[in-house]
Amino acid sequence: SFEGRVEVYHDGKWGTICDDQWDDRDAEVVCRQLGLSGNPKALSWAHYGQGSGPILLDEVECSGNELSLDQCKKSDWGQQNCDHIEDAGVSCDPFTGTDLQLYTGQMWSGTVRLAGGRSPREGRVEVYYNGDWGTVCDDGWTDLSAQVVCRQLGFR
Repeated sequence: SFEGRVEVYHDGKWGTICDDQWDDRDAEVVCRQLGLSGNPKALSWAHYGQGSGPILLDEVECSGNELSLDQCKKSDWGQQNCDHIEDAGVSCDPFTGTDLQLYTGQMWSGTVRLAGGRSPREGRVEVYYNGDWGTVCDDGWTDLSAQVVCRQLGFR
């Protein structure tokens, strides 16, 4: 549900994207456009299998700050020099996470979850780091820390 071949819908049909110039900045935009958080990773050479139908985009070059692929530099729709063996893929792996900076200035890389609570909106704060779930020490923990975690979990 968070990784696969990237396909776009244009002019009434679905098609793939060629992996020329495809990198993690492009993957970041795809993940953002799909509403997925995590560690964006670009994959090339039909990593998730070859698509069928048209190859609709080529030479996609995002800065990583765009909200959608439409805002990135790219070839004109349908203008490409590729075969499906070059179909672009993306992983928005939520279990590797993105850097989260707390007010203390300390950083960790990991996905956050709440565990042991009476509802999905409460519980012990745990982070996924280097393949394991662990707890967070409460030294210096404040309401501001909790707000950061709530925001990362999508609670407003």
